[in-house]
Amino acid sequence: MTDAPLAHPALTQLSEEEQLFRSSLRAFAEAEIAPLAREMDEQAAMPRTLIDQLFDIGVMAIEIPEAFGGTGAPFFLSVLAVEELSRVDPSVAVVVDVQNTLVINAVLKWGSEDVQQRFLPALATGTIGAYALSEAGSGSDAFALATRATEAADGDYILTGRKLWITNAKEAGLFIVFATVNPDAGHRGITAFLVEHDRPGFQVGKKEDKLGIRASSTCELLLDECRVPKSNILGEVGRGYKVAIQTLNEGRIGIGAQMVGVAQGALDHALGYVQERSQFGQSIGAFQAVQFQLAQAQTEVDMARLGVYNAARLHDAGRPFLTEGAMAKLFSSQVAERATSLAVQLFGGMGYTKDYPVEKLFRDAKIGQIYEGTSNMQLQTIAKQIMPRA
Repeated sequence: MTDAPLAHPALTQLSEEEQLFRSSLRAFAEAEIAPLAREMDEQAAMPRTLIDQLFDIGVMAIEIPEAFGGTGAPFFLSVLAVEELSRVDPSVAVVVDVQNTLVINAVLKWGSEDVQQRFLPALATGTIGAYALSEAGSGSDAFALATRATEAADGDYILTGRKLWITNAKEAGLFIVFATVNPDAGHRGITAFLVEHDRPGFQVGKKEDKLGIRASSTCELLLDECRVPKSNILGEVGRGYKVAIQTLNEGRIGIGAQMVGVAQGALDHALGYVQERSQFGQSIGAFQAVQFQLAQAQTEVDMARLGVYNAARLHDAGRPFLTEGAMAKLFSSQVAERATSLAVQLFGGMGYTKDYPVEKLFRDAKIGQIYEGTSNMQLQTIAKQIMPRA
């Protein structure tokens, strides 16, 4: 990978502290993650030693207050972290993304004082979190849940059901599990529960064999009369749909950052290769056709980055960001697919082999248009916001 310059401060408006954070994380990713990326992809696994390093450098607890062992930094730094890690390996980045933008985010916003005191210190110091919403019959229709939560005589809840496509499931120690306490109430029956991995009746099932982001585990969850105390409810009974909606609105900004990082990583490799590869007596980068393709791609990546940063800044300012977040995820995932495809094309036959990272990044990019809300769902969200009300 070439030593590409960091994004121009005039465009990204990064503070000195943010630029330092980004630079240090880039150095970490190049030194500690890049040498492992190919092996992790082939083995479809991430070494615990690397995960421990992520905790050690503070990127697994960015928004957790210092009193609970975290960094106490704004959401924007989570976005920067995900982008920079994705430039080298988006599998590692998605572990960080789910931890920060989904799990920790939800506990901070919806957890009682007791919940935060019990779970945030662990999430800051070594416990990985996972977010369990999806099921076989509830993907884009997120609230068509079959997982049931039945209240026991003592006030606890008994959870029974099956979750699919749960990121971080193999490594996680804490899960946010969405279940319905009343199917007849529709989305108003949905409740969010915090479930520890060692609770009786809870089991991590089949691990998926995926096209991309292979080092990040994606598994099914099996709940067979899993008893969860009432004190582990996140938010209120029947209000889990609000937890899910608000958390996913923020999470999609993180996925946008992931896709910007993937796209930039692929272009960095391509920019280096076209200067090294010679044809017809000159580097292929000297040909205007190649230059124009790269110029177009970099323009799109920079515009996608601005969209992601804008959505994250709006979030931290307490301003509405629903439309901007959806736009950021939609556009950045499209850009990532185009940029990684171009990188493979410019590498020619070598780009189609595993000898260079662009093949992996090409596979990694596709998920951006699928998880945490498909591209069609983002378009639906945007359309609802821009169309005049009847």
